[in-house]
Amino acid sequence: MIVELCMSEIIKLREARKQADRLNKEERAAANRLRYGRSKAERNLHAARDTKQRHTLDQHRIETGDER
Repeated sequence: MIVELCMSEIIKLREARKQADRLNKEERAAANRLRYGRSKAERNLHAARDTKQRHTLDQHRIETGDER
């Protein structure tokens, strides 16, 4: 009768903690992207549209000369 001894895999605790921290940070970042996120391209597009709208509105402003 032959009995095999099963040994557990050796885990380096420092590496396991770092890996767990990385995973937690990535999950938190993904949640924040969903909550707050717009891509840089979307922010730039929104800023450009806003600037254009303000410029167009300023062009149509009627000045009366009564400004104090």
